[in-house]
Amino acid sequence: MKHVTESSRTYPCRACGGELHFDIASQKLKCQHCGSTHELVEGDGEVVEQDLRAALRRVREGRTQPGVVTEEKEIVCQNCGGHTTFSGSLTANNCPYCATPIQRDDVHDAPERLPVDAVLPFQVDDKAAAELIEAWINGRWFAPSEFKRYNRTGSFKSVYMAYFTYDADTVTTYVGQRGVTRTRTVGSGDNRRTEVYTQWYPARGTVGNSFDDVPVLANTGFEKNRIDKLEPWPTQTAKPYSAEYSAGHLARTYDRDVEDCLGEATAVMNEEIKGTIRRDIGGNQQRIDRMNISWREMTYKHVLLPLWLLTVIYDGRPFQVYINGATGEVHGSRPYSKVKIAFAVTAALILLIVIIVLYSSSGGGGSG
Repeated sequence: MKHVTESSRTYPCRACGGELHFDIASQKLKCQHCGSTHELVEGDGEVVEQDLRAALRRVREGRTQPGVVTEEKEIVCQNCGGHTTFSGSLTANNCPYCATPIQRDDVHDAPERLPVDAVLPFQVDDKAAAELIEAWINGRWFAPSEFKRYNRTGSFKSVYMAYFTYDADTVTTYVGQRGVTRTRTVGSGDNRRTEVYTQWYPARGTVGNSFDDVPVLANTGFEKNRIDKLEPWPTQTAKPYSAEYSAGHLARTYDRDVEDCLGEATAVMNEEIKGTIRRDIGGNQQRIDRMNISWREMTYKHVLLPLWLLTVIYDGRPFQVYINGATGEVHGSRPYSKVKIAFAVTAALILLIVIIVLYSSSGGGGSG
């Protein structure tokens, strides 16, 4: 089914020769011309966790290419012969001349790059994504009318983003204090009163934590705080990686490698460990004076996760709205219309004046 030349691939239809796209509704490859569907033939087996410490050694020894892929690569479309330039971390796109899905294989398959282990296929199709975007934008009352006409002014794309997910088993010993709230009576006579105070007791112990698929976005150029709000990702349903899933969709390789993203993952784990310690200490308040984390088994996966991305340029600035392509969760940024805000303030002032006038005319402001 796949047609590979040099460092690119397309997926021609066996029935008519047209281009195949990964069809979200059927979860199959579907021809855009004759409508034929084809089962995916790649990516059999199980998703395998990779040894994190081995990957970190490989990165630190310089056996992987760090950071973003900066080399531009010219790909020849096998359908129409048009030339397309891939730059940055983009690895799958559509031919700008005939819309054939084309993929750059020399990145994901390169020995100096960490390979993709899994992909979470899109579950939210283009129709459902458009409805979600429409509902989200219409709920932004003070968004400019031009922004709400995003279908004429914006770019709405499906893209597989690069993530690293981390697993770990930890055992943590800690020393801290347990605070118990108590009351006591102090003073005498008119100054006698009840006082609330905290009595502290020493605490120490050992707790265990297991972490599964802590996700960290490995691409740059996005509002990460908003994309993080798309969590949780149902990574337990991820499939072994196959380039077929990105046929007809955009896809990116990582800009930040497994070591660059590790700090964010361990920060999340540290907060969870602290929460476990506080529950173990008990009492009304807790203090953690010292903790020693033993990181046992540590693994990772390089995963492609599905994202619908709307980008609208308004007043010279880009605004982006993100949809979790698996769950439909929506978050994003939008501009504010100064005209609509001014109109709302004016209307509120007019309403306030009317209420005051009516109240005064009814005698509500007179003395008894």
